[in-house]
Parts: sequence; structure tokens; C-alpha cells
Amino acid sequence: MNENNQTTSLPKTPLPVPKDYASDRDVRWCPGCGDYSVLAMVQKVMAQVGLPREKIAFISGIGCSSRFTYYMNAFGFHTIHGRALTIASGVKCANPELSVWVATGDGDALSIGGNHFVHTLRRNIGMNILLFNNRIYGLTKGQASPTTLEGKITKTTPFGSIEHPVNPISLALGSEGTFIARTLDRDLKHMQEMLLKVYGHRGTSLLEIMQNCKIFNDGAFLEFTEKETKNENVIFIEHNKPLVFGNKKDKGIKLDGWKITVINIDDGKNSINDCLVYNEKSKELAFLISEFYDRQDLPMPVGVFLNIERPTYEDNMMRQIEYTKEKLGIGDVDELVKGNSTWVIK
Repeated sequence: MNENNQTTSLPKTPLPVPKDYASDRDVRWCPGCGDYSVLAMVQKVMAQVGLPREKIAFISGIGCSSRFTYYMNAFGFHTIHGRALTIASGVKCANPELSVWVATGDGDALSIGGNHFVHTLRRNIGMNILLFNNRIYGLTKGQASPTTLEGKITKTTPFGSIEHPVNPISLALGSEGTFIARTLDRDLKHMQEMLLKVYGHRGTSLLEIMQNCKIFNDGAFLEFTEKETKNENVIFIEHNKPLVFGNKKDKGIKLDGWKITVINIDDGKNSINDCLVYNEKSKELAFLISEFYDRQDLPMPVGVFLNIERPTYEDNMMRQIEYTKEKLGIGDVDELVKGNSTWVIK
């Protein structure tokens, strides 16, 4: 109150804006790289949720995507090849209140880091994994990666790749992940929606981002991102909604037992009521739809495949620590180092 008995209002704290989360580093990705749109959307979502910068940590491994940490005005750690998830696990367990994000690529996470990828999802550690999938090793100049398609000519497969590619969504489902989703680098609205869902999930959340590498694998996802072809080749999966696609929304996915078929819902024989209604709580449906990834006759599914709840690793860890302290009391480091068996050398 002032001397005239009038209430003095405190100055309002300005709401954050995306540039508040941008560092002062020059962004050094190739012109046309899909990473730019991911960076812009992450900064926009950070401002949207209003999370203080000191409550955020971005961890990355090695690869073009792993430069992400330099461009975020928050805590960050650029680690070594394939080990981003292990460092992020330690960060989250040491400070469970942090919002921990991992920027990684299809090579970094699914090749040398594949083992850590599996066990992070299994443990359900509270972090958000952004998996940049451009189906190539970009930073090391165009070698085949775990997600490179069969027949693709690269620096290491000059006569075409003979390997079957990893399906990141199916691998994550098999690893007992609790939140698994996919988006496209050129669909900014959808990416923003997915990032908000990722942020809101408690536990490990995985967002695969189909991302263009302008230099070494340009156009890998054109059929899924271009206006002329996208509607015919992409199906957006949404909870409790029928699976329909096409320029006129006249095609649908029908489930006959475990057999998937594409139907025309305006042909007089079928209707939208015959289409499969998606349920993001169903692992069975998630697995089934994830396998569209390798089918030329089916559209690419994009959206949330699975969203379920399970106790997080850090919650269980803290409960165990508290229980042990109550049962055994506070430990003594010196006594722990000495141990129960000692001897004197004469």
C-alpha cells in the first residue's frame, strides 16, 4: 500500500517467447536441412509451456542433430557417440525435477547407441527423446545408417544396401516404451502438437521425426511431405478416431481379423463405420500400425502410436532410497569405504 492507501501493483513478468530459448551461437546446419524446423518448433513449445530455462537440460550424442544442444539457451551436454541416453539417464536420476530432452539421430541412437535405446525405454526414465531420422549418416558424409532403405546407394553401399532397415517405432514398442510417436519435419503444426504431448508425458517419450538431409539423402520423405502426394501417402493416427486418408478422405483402413486392407469408403460397399478406430492405449494396435513402415501398399502412419502410464524409474528409485533410509538409517561413507572386512599388514 502507498501513502494514499492505493494498492501498488507489481510489474508483471513478461511471458517467454521462442527467442528466449535460442542461444547466441550461429546455427551451422546445411541450408535446407530439416533440423531447422525442429529447432524452431522446440523453442516455440518451450515458450508455450513457459518452462524456466534453468529447469531444462538438452543432451545429445554425435551427429548433425546432436549440435542441437549448442542452439538452446538452457543447460546442455554434447556427449559422445551413442551415449546420449546414458548421460541423460544420469542427469534425470541426479535431478528428477529437470525437464530432460535428448536430441539424437538414427545412427547415434539405433546403431552404436542401440542397446541404450532399448534399455532407456524399458526402464521408463523420465526424458523426452527426439529421434531425427534422415535414413543416412549426415555428419560423416553419407554412409548407410540403420534406417537406410534396401537398395539405397550410399558411400558404404555403392551397389545398393542389402540390409533390412530398422523400424524405430516397432523397436520402441518391443522395448516396452510408454509414449511413442512420429511426425514430419515439414508439418510444423503437427510437430508442435506432438512436442506438446511429448512434454506432457510422464516417463520416457519418443518422438521420431522424419527429417530431410538436403546434401546426402535429399527427398527421402518427399512423398510424405509434398502437398501433391502427402494426403495419399500419409495417415494421421488419432485416439478414438477412424483411420482415414486420401485427398478426399475417401480411403480407410479396415481390420479383418489381423489382416489390414485399404477400403474405399464411398464405393457403396464400405463406409467410415467399417474403418478401424484407433486406440493409443492398445499395444496390439500400435504394433500392427507400426508395420506400415515397410509396406509400399499402405500409407505411412504419423501421430501417437502408444500413450500409456507406468511407474518411472526415478520415482521407483526415490521410493527405494527413502524406504532404505527408514529401514537402515543414514549411511556413513567412511564406513562404507572401509567395509566389513579389514586387516593390517605387518
